[in-house]
Amino acid sequence: MSADFIDLSHPLTDGMAAYPGLGNISVEAIYDHQASRPLYDDKAGFYLGRISFPTNCGTYLDSPFHRYEERRDLAGLPLSTTAGLEGVVIGWDAEKSREVSPDIGLDELRGRAVLVRTGWDRYYGTEKYIKKGPYLSNAFANLLVDAGAALVGVDFLNADDTSGDKARPVHSLLLKKDILIVENLTNLGKLPESGFRFFSVPLAVVRGGSFPVRAFAEVNC
Repeated sequence: MSADFIDLSHPLTDGMAAYPGLGNISVEAIYDHQASRPLYDDKAGFYLGRISFPTNCGTYLDSPFHRYEERRDLAGLPLSTTAGLEGVVIGWDAEKSREVSPDIGLDELRGRAVLVRTGWDRYYGTEKYIKKGPYLSNAFANLLVDAGAALVGVDFLNADDTSGDKARPVHSLLLKKDILIVENLTNLGKLPESGFRFFSVPLAVVRGGSFPVRAFAEVNC
């Protein structure tokens, strides 16, 4: 059986807003196809571009260094922590409760990429997505730690309640325990509850705390 791949990322576009307060993404040409032709004696043309962005934009991964200066940065993450992880999807109705606090067995989460599907990605790019979105409860964060989850991914803006405790308890706890965080996922409704592998590999940036990823799942693998 051949594997299928499901894209779980938001594309980056010129002018798109990054995390609130951090500015916008800029995608521009240094030379476009026509302007570059003199560089190649008019025998070829290439698009040579430049992208500038805050690293918390689109679908992105947080390394422990994002929260703790003495912990692993993006360059220090083994590929085994971001690629080919067994995944599990946990559904939650965020319209009924913004605080995500599912009751699930520890064995179902151990060593896995735990992806929280709320459907909030349908509001991506709107004010509602930013100001009224879901967040993980402290109890669920502790459950992830107790279960030994490898990574948690969410289809909303922030794992923490950005209108609540400035200490960011969920990020603080998970990243201290080397549980990576991927925020702003999308298309989780296309995944089965289990039986897939999850990939969210960032660039190996020294002193990198967060970075956009092309997150995807491999199903029927």
